[in-house]
Amino acid sequence: MEQHSHTLHKERSFVIIKPDGVQRGLIGEIIHRIERTGLKMVALKMVRPTEDQCWTHYHKDDSWFKEKGERTVGDRIKANLPIEKEAIEYGKDIVRALVKFMTAGPVIIAVFEGNKAVGIVKKLVGSTEPLTSDVGTIRGDFTIDSYDISVADNRAVRNLIHCSDKPEEAEREIKIWFKDEDILSYRLINEAMLYDVNLDSISE
Repeated sequence: MEQHSHTLHKERSFVIIKPDGVQRGLIGEIIHRIERTGLKMVALKMVRPTEDQCWTHYHKDDSWFKEKGERTVGDRIKANLPIEKEAIEYGKDIVRALVKFMTAGPVIIAVFEGNKAVGIVKKLVGSTEPLTSDVGTIRGDFTIDSYDISVADNRAVRNLIHCSDKPEEAEREIKIWFKDEDILSYRLINEAMLYDVNLDSISE
């Protein structure tokens, strides 16, 4: 089905500035980088996540746990670390570590709206591992963590920020953290430059 342009620029992305981003004073920098693209912030809160929220947010099935656990087993073998449990349990440990990390302190949750919002934010954020994130991305520029040290320390990678992978995933995540009335509908002046078909109104 063909989409109209007015629906295309309503795509939403969900963002969490994680406890490390908050503690390192990077809230303003991260939001500034996203806003500079032209995406519009339509919701913003500082919250202390609950364990239930985090487990619901990181909803994973056994196949995901097994796949990630097998990767962890491989990493532990390379690092000459002992294999002490089944791969699936190592996979579950990834989410357990994430939940422990995410509930350690306050986080910033936000929703950004605009054309290709999910893809734009993902590009700005960079890949999951800061070590391999490109220069110019949030993770690549502001943190130095890696899978190697997080595996050795048995903790979550401290990569500053979460962002949605897909538009439908964003909508699922938003419902976990925000009520419908928390999402504001308004127009920014710069949306005319970004989306209006005719720009006659900017001439004197």
